[in-house]
Amino acid sequence: MPILKASKKSVRKDAKRRERNERYRVAMKKALDFARKDSYSESKVKEAIKIVDKLEAKGIIHPNNAARKKSLLMKRFNEAKKSNKEA
Repeated sequence: MPILKASKKSVRKDAKRRERNERYRVAMKKALDFARKDSYSESKVKEAIKIVDKLEAKGIIHPNNAARKKSLLMKRFNEAKKSNKEA
């Protein structure tokens, strides 16, 4: 347990930030899942990318992590689009 007043405040701030970041991460995961379940529709993919970009800008996820998620999402989106054209 922290003894100093500043340390106690730091613990409180960290808890708030952790809770807020977790809400953002859950929103991102839901957006990515909705894009997958909706067979990678363009509107859902755009929304998911927008959320990932926002989290990257806020510093909640690492830029490389965001790039990897967007790249994989676009790769699967393009594959789904190509398979729909062929069928």
